[in-house]
Amino acid sequence: MAGGKVERRHSHFPDFNDWFNREFPGLPGWRPGSAAHSIPVEMTSGDGEYVLKAELPGMDPDKDISIRVDDNLITVSAEHSESTEDKEHSEFRYGSFRRTLRLPGTIPVDDVDASYADGILTVRIPMPEEETPTGRTIPVKRADTKAEGEEP
Repeated sequence: MAGGKVERRHSHFPDFNDWFNREFPGLPGWRPGSAAHSIPVEMTSGDGEYVLKAELPGMDPDKDISIRVDDNLITVSAEHSESTEDKEHSEFRYGSFRRTLRLPGTIPVDDVDASYADGILTVRIPMPEEETPTGRTIPVKRADTKAEGEEP
């Protein structure tokens, strides 16, 4: 796409936040106090892996971020605590953050790699091996009409 404008595409990966974290009808912006904030993510694929990038500014990856893989689901969770200093104005988001994405196949958990730099969490997930089919078609041979050992 040399010189062309990059087109935004909708993800082929269903996002649970789109299904379950909708606003309460009639109350724009309403969220239950215990609800986790959504994490903005980007998902790409190529070279035999999926790459999930999540925007998590101001986090300590050792204490604040956790990643869970379960079958074909990957969940990124984070906790951002508010500082105790007095503020005159703040637009920062504090509290729990969570995002769950479904991948098209079972995630090989031992090969998932995660790193954090400049407020971006990058998770590399190898694409699952193509499953070999367990079924096959069995050819049917024509049987002789005479039983074995019979003379014509």
